[in-house]
Amino acid sequence: MNRNKKLLLNSATSVIYQVLTVICGFILPRLYLSYYGSEVNGLITSIAQFLGFISLAELGVGAVVQSALYKPLADKNNDEISRIVLSAKRFYRKIAIFLVVYVIALVIIYPKISSSSFDYWFIVSLLLIISISTFMQYFISMPYRLLLNADQVGYVFVAIQIITLVFNTAISSVLIILGLDVRIVRFVAAIVFLMQPAGLSLYVNRHYNLNMKIKLDGEPIKQKWNGFTQHVAAVVLDKTDVAVLTLFSTLKNVSIYHVYYMVVYGIYSLIQAATSGLQSFWGNMYAKEEKKELIASFDYFEWLLHAVITFLFTCTGLLIVPFVKLYTAGISDANYIIPSFGVMLTLSYSIISIRIPYFAIVKAAGHYKQTQFSALIEAVLNIIISISLVFKYELLGVAIGTFIAMLYRTTYFVWYLSKNIINRPVNRFIQRILIDILTLSLSILFSSLIKIQVNSVGSWIFLALMTLVVVGAIVVIINFIFNRKVVLASYRILKKRFNKNS
Repeated sequence: MNRNKKLLLNSATSVIYQVLTVICGFILPRLYLSYYGSEVNGLITSIAQFLGFISLAELGVGAVVQSALYKPLADKNNDEISRIVLSAKRFYRKIAIFLVVYVIALVIIYPKISSSSFDYWFIVSLLLIISISTFMQYFISMPYRLLLNADQVGYVFVAIQIITLVFNTAISSVLIILGLDVRIVRFVAAIVFLMQPAGLSLYVNRHYNLNMKIKLDGEPIKQKWNGFTQHVAAVVLDKTDVAVLTLFSTLKNVSIYHVYYMVVYGIYSLIQAATSGLQSFWGNMYAKEEKKELIASFDYFEWLLHAVITFLFTCTGLLIVPFVKLYTAGISDANYIIPSFGVMLTLSYSIISIRIPYFAIVKAAGHYKQTQFSALIEAVLNIIISISLVFKYELLGVAIGTFIAMLYRTTYFVWYLSKNIINRPVNRFIQRILIDILTLSLSILFSSLIKIQVNSVGSWIFLALMTLVVVGAIVVIINFIFNRKVVLASYRILKKRFNKNS
């Protein structure tokens, strides 16, 4: 199977998984809200985010391991592949041990810092149960996942994820409706997710001739520590908002945050899934020094992603508040209708989505050390601004902190690529952004003419369809006017493939 087909298969399976993740992600929290209340939902979200901070101990090694595997996989150097996987395996098992220590610390500290009405043992038992799947991820799964991703067969693990996701959603829903304790529900979920490391190990053992007894002469993973700052920034971006709200606000606000986050992060995850194969795709080109093909491919995907992201997040911004109002209907223990917060969070995740191809090129080229200082600045900006604004603006404050941090680093990546890897004028990006802003402005103007009162699922679906048509039409028209050549070229490619398949 060539790399183009692998890219397509990886992207397709990832999109399917993310669509199912979004759907399942809406089902379970709604059941938690209905049967256990906003505070329990906030507690589960908060614990999961605090456990996520253990990924700081990964030190960014995962991305570096994947980059290090491109060359030996392209050369079919089995000994070097084995050395890299073995080194990664030893490293991640140390993180699993460190996780145990971290969980013990959380058992002592977390019940004291979280402002909740739950007793100590309820919080501790829930924390221990949720940590099970995180431990297994580091103890078994991570090195094998990186190997499959680097070899452009990440779709295998995604298939395993799909099976466990659907099974967990089904069985958890039944247990919640039957009225079982939330801790029993989470424990069963932890057992279900043990299928992932088991299935992954079975596949790797059957399809790769890895020598886990091979001797390591020196460190096989070059730049092992250069991904640290990049990784810290990613973890801070993903975890800071909930951590700040847990420490300086309430678990009910954490619950409100999570409902909006599910929507915008769901869209972001779909885009990530559709582009999940780009890093290994471009990494293969970079390893073979095919720079002309790399730049041409990047130009195309940059245009396509800007158009898709503008369409998806414009629709999200217009529909998110009516959706949340409908989703939380009947939940009276917290106010979930906060339009300014919804808009700001949507803007934040549109910005981080736009930078996906730029960061993918940086990782494919292995430029971790060169770009690490920008990651540090991003992390610091996010923490300082979020903490400064949370006391006065609460949810909106942390969203503003995230937006400014994401905007800074996206701009930095554009500048860095233009000066280094692809050597292209920044004006090209500015033109794309101006087109995006024009599309957004016209979409808001024409969508305001749609007058539909949302009071049922049917009315929201009708509003969504009308919005999708209006925004979609504007995106197509604007891109046809300003990006006519690439639009027509894409149409000819699709038409040729369709005729070939038919």
